[in-house]
Amino acid sequence: MLFDDMDLKILEELQANGRLTNVELASRVGLSPSPCLARVRSLEEAGIIGRYVALLDAERIGPSVSVFIQITLERQSDAFLAEFETVIAGMPEVMECYLMSGDSDYLLRVLVRDTVHLRDFVRDTLTKLPGVAKIRSSFALKQVKYQTALPLGRMTDARGPRSRASHRR
Repeated sequence: MLFDDMDLKILEELQANGRLTNVELASRVGLSPSPCLARVRSLEEAGIIGRYVALLDAERIGPSVSVFIQITLERQSDAFLAEFETVIAGMPEVMECYLMSGDSDYLLRVLVRDTVHLRDFVRDTLTKLPGVAKIRSSFALKQVKYQTALPLGRMTDARGPRSRASHRR
């Protein structure tokens, strides 16, 4: 889907506050409600807006420790990778999982209550996955930056999928 500067304004506003009513959103981006809603629906249907969520503060809910875990597999066949990814996707402690280049095959960000929870997760879950050859963990001591909003202006200016009205000159 190609989008223009108005779509970017809508996306930026929704990233900042996904609970805006359509009327509030339309007012902020300078559209009337009906065309604004049509654009939002189009962005949703195209999968650019995947879902709306509430971002929770893990520290206010209870003790939590972010741990980055590097996983190296015995082999990297498509079937092996797919099986690993399917199992990992079902683990609630795993907040993020990336297939990596470099020394390890996967990087996980895991959220646990404490070191005992981490020990149990590694020992009882990760080490029992078929094909896991190596596990390395690093604790996050402090979260310096956490951002969920995509840097839309920087991602779309030079080569991104733009074009409704901005390129119709």
